[in-house]
Amino acid sequence: SAAVEQRLAQFRSARGSAIASPRPAEPPRKAAAPEAAEGQPVAAAGPGGGAEARPGGAVSAPVWARPLLLKVLLWAVLLALFSELELGLPYFVLSLLYWMYAGTRGPAERRPGELSAYSVFNPGCAAIAGTLTAEQLERELHYRPAAGR
Repeated sequence: SAAVEQRLAQFRSARGSAIASPRPAEPPRKAAAPEAAEGQPVAAAGPGGGAEARPGGAVSAPVWARPLLLKVLLWAVLLALFSELELGLPYFVLSLLYWMYAGTRGPAERRPGELSAYSVFNPGCAAIAGTLTAEQLERELHYRPAAGR
């Protein structure tokens, strides 16, 4: 246990974490009174029962107020409406095209040093690890060893 705590402290210091002191293991279920005594807010369940306390004192939104769930429900309602108007298939196809467009990230949204999966978009056409190149495929087909091995 002491070795694990030591490795955790090393990890936190290497990571630059603000919380450097290791906390003792807590039981899986803790009473509300000790949490209030420690100064952490106690979250009460809302009418949907979705509010929950997180280990930093932050309270998550109820299940019905999460943006992704609301978007999916809105999309489903609109799909039902367009299906009733016999335009369900075009709505579905256009939705898929929009999701493909919205799901792609441009170079400005990438983190510094992050490479694209497509090597032509990387500086110097650098490939990511695990990419099968034509040279590697040709070597493997002709049973030649890799250069430099």
